Amino acid sequence: MALMMIRRVIPLNRKAFTFKLVQPRFPETGTSRTCLSRSPNVFFSCAFSVLSDGKMSYEARLRSGLVDIKAYFAVDLFRDMIQSRPLPTVIDFNRLFSAIAKTKQYGLVLALCKQMELNGIAYDLYTLNIAINCFFRCRRLGFAFSVLGKTVKLGYEPDTVTFNTLLNGLCLEGRVSEGVELVDRMVVMGHRPDLITINTLVNGLCLKGKVSEALVLIDRMVENGFQPDEVTYGPVFNIMCKSGKTALAMELLRKMEERNTKLDVVQYSVIIDSLCKDGNLDEALNLFNKMEMKGIKANVFPYNSLIGGFCNAGRWNDGAQLLKDMITRKLNPNIVTFNALIDSFVKEGKLREAEELHKEMITRGIAPDTITYSSLIDGFCKENRLNEANQMLDLMVSKGCDPNIVTYSILINGYCKAKRVGDGLELFRKMSLRGVVANTVTYSTLVQGFCQSGKLNVAKELFQEMVSRGVPPNIVTYKILLDGLCDNGEPEKALEIFEKIQKSKMELDIGIYNIIIHGMCNASKVDDAWELFCSIPFKGMKLDVKTYTIMIGGLCKKGSLSEAELLFRKMEEDGHSPDGCTYNILIKAHLGDGDETKSAKLIEEMKRLGFSVDASTIKMVIKMLSDGRLKKSFLDMLS
Repeated sequence: MALMMIRRVIPLNRKAFTFKLVQPRFPETGTSRTCLSRSPNVFFSCAFSVLSDGKMSYEARLRSGLVDIKAYFAVDLFRDMIQSRPLPTVIDFNRLFSAIAKTKQYGLVLALCKQMELNGIAYDLYTLNIAINCFFRCRRLGFAFSVLGKTVKLGYEPDTVTFNTLLNGLCLEGRVSEGVELVDRMVVMGHRPDLITINTLVNGLCLKGKVSEALVLIDRMVENGFQPDEVTYGPVFNIMCKSGKTALAMELLRKMEERNTKLDVVQYSVIIDSLCKDGNLDEALNLFNKMEMKGIKANVFPYNSLIGGFCNAGRWNDGAQLLKDMITRKLNPNIVTFNALIDSFVKEGKLREAEELHKEMITRGIAPDTITYSSLIDGFCKENRLNEANQMLDLMVSKGCDPNIVTYSILINGYCKAKRVGDGLELFRKMSLRGVVANTVTYSTLVQGFCQSGKLNVAKELFQEMVSRGVPPNIVTYKILLDGLCDNGEPEKALEIFEKIQKSKMELDIGIYNIIIHGMCNASKVDDAWELFCSIPFKGMKLDVKTYTIMIGGLCKKGSLSEAELLFRKMEEDGHSPDGCTYNILIKAHLGDGDETKSAKLIEEMKRLGFSVDASTIKMVIKMLSDGRLKKSFLDMLS
C-alpha cells in the first residue's frame, strides 16, 4: 500500500520532473491528508502551493527533527528531496529512512529506498543496513540476506552494524544456531563482535529458553575483556523469574554486584516482582531498600510489585503505607497502583477506603479502568448494595469503559447471593445482547443460584445451554449441578451424570464424591453410599474429614450406630481428627437412641477438643427435656 501511494506522487526518474504549477483548489474543510487521496496532479498542486506560501526547505525540515513522522509527511518530504537541485546526498536520505524506521513503518522505508535508487541515487552501507533491518522486521529474511549479497556486489564490506542487524533478525525468528554461525563468519572476516553482538545473542538464547548457554556466553565474554551491562543481563533475569527460578536470579544479581556490573532499576524491579509473586515479601522489601542504598532510585514499577504483593497477602496496611511513601517522594502512582489497593480494600471489607482511593485517582487525573470498576462493583455486592453496584456499572458504561465478563459475573453473583436470581438472569441476557460471551464461571454462578432457590428446571436448562454453546463445564460446575440435583430430590439423575463424568477424562476430586455419598445417604441408599465410600482409596484418592462425617451421618440415619462408632474410631486411626460436625452427628444419634451416657461422654470429649454443641443439637435436647426424655441436669453439660 505504501508503494502504491509513492508511485502516485513520486516520479520514477529525474527525467519525469516536468510539472505545471497550477493554482490549487482546496475544499473548504479540506486538509493536506485529503490531497493525498486525490489524483497526483492535484496532490502536487497542493504541495507547490504550500511551498509558495513559505514551506520549509527539506534541509530545514531534516534539521528540525523527524520524531514520530507520519507516512504522508515522510512521502511529502521525500518528494521535495527528489525534486531538489542539486540532489541531496544519500546521508540526507538515510536520516529520513532512519526516522521512518523508528516509527515501525518498515514497508514504507523499503519502498522509498527503491524509489531513491530508481532516481539514480546510489545506496551506501548505512542505507543497506537500514534495508536489512526493515526486511527482518517485516519477517522477510530471504530478502535481508539478498541485500547482504548486494552489499558485497556494490563493493562494500559488511561492518559490525550489518552483522548485528542480521543477527538480531535471526534471533527474533528463533534461528539462534544460525546466529552463532553468523558471528563465527563475522570473526573470520576480521570483525570483532561488540557488546551489541553479545547482547543480541544472549537475548536470542534466552528467547529459546537456553539460559544456561546464555550465562556461559556471558562468562566467556568477561574472559575476553568485555564488560557486560544491564542490557546483557535483562533477558536472563526475565526468563529466570518467569520460570520461577528467583533464587538463581538473586544469585546472578550478587555475581553482577561482585563484578561491579552497572545495574539499573529495571533489573531490580524484575527480581522484586518475582519475589512478590513467590510470596517472599520481606525479602522483596529488603532488596528494594538495598537498591535504594546503592543510589538507584525506585520508579513506579517496583512500588507496584510490592503494593500488589502486600495486598494479595492481605497486608493492605503495608500496601497503603507504600502508596504514601510514593506520594511523599513525588512518584506518581498509576492505574496499577490504585487497582491493587482498591481490590485489596474491597476483599478486606473496607469499601469506604476503596471509594476514597477511587476519588483520589480521579482527582489525580487517572481514569478508572475495567478492573477498578469491577472491584468496586464487587465491594457493593459484598455489602448487598446492589442498586449502587448497578449505578457503578452504568457510570462505567457512560465513561466509555466497557464491562467485561468478569464485571458481569461479579454482579450476577451478587444477585444470586441476594436470592434475586431472576435479576441475575435478566442481566445475563442483557450481557449477551451487548456481545459479551458468557464463560464457565458465569454459567456456574447462575446454575448454583437457581439450584439454591429450588428452581431446578431453570438450572438444568442453563446447564444444557452452556454445553450447547460450547462453554465447557468444569469440576466446580458439576459439583454445583450434582449438589442441586441431590438437594432437590433427583439423586438418580445426579448418579447418572456422575457415572458419565467418571468415564470422561475430567480429573475428579474428593469433593464431588462427598456430594454423591451425601445424596445417596439422603435418598436412603446408605449401602450404595458405603460401597462408593470404600472404593475411593482404590481410585487413588484420599478420604477427608467431610467424607467420614457424611458416611457416619448416613450410618446413623440408617440406625447402624455400632458401624458409625467403628468408623468414627477408624477415622482417628487413619489420621483424620473429627470436627464439631462429626461429634454433633454422633451425639444426636445416641440421644435419639436413648443412650444418654454415651452422648454425655461425647460432649465432654468434644469440649476438650475446643468444639461446641451446635444449634440443631441444642434444639433436640430442649425438645427431649420438654417431653421428659432427658433430665434437666443434662442441659448443664452443654454450657
